[in-house]
Amino acid sequence: MKTDFTIRQAQQSDVVELKELFQNTVLVINRHDYSQAEVEDWASCGNDLSNIEEMIKTHYFIVAVNQQSQIVGFSSITSQGYLHSMFVHKDFQGKGIATMLLEEIERYAITAGIMRITSEVSLTARPFFEKKGYVVEEEQKRKANQLSLTNFWMAKRLTK
Repeated sequence: MKTDFTIRQAQQSDVVELKELFQNTVLVINRHDYSQAEVEDWASCGNDLSNIEEMIKTHYFIVAVNQQSQIVGFSSITSQGYLHSMFVHKDFQGKGIATMLLEEIERYAITAGIMRITSEVSLTARPFFEKKGYVVEEEQKRKANQLSLTNFWMAKRLTK
């Protein structure tokens, strides 16, 4: 099934599609673990397209695309090993896309000499990251736009 998707680096022309994927995923998928007010506040963080444009410039930012060239997931990591984002399209959950993205991010990190990845992980994503060897270092409240949401500071040590 994984052959149905390919990974490529994000481009500035992807910004609007990335914004919509992020917002729709948060509003639908994360609604299982957060209140309506929380997901709406979190989704509003995607309104400023310049934030996404800047991440494409400064992060290792990858997208998964299906055979119709639709973006079905994305992930980004900084040169310091901070996994900033990992989102899979609401209609493509459970198809191995997040695993494929994370494997590529970890491959990149090892190649770049990053030996430890850290991330702030939602209640929704925590079980996925735990299955992939990430450990909760701290539960925290993190401000999205106006509201503070519960998430987890997680980390994983990489080995070559």
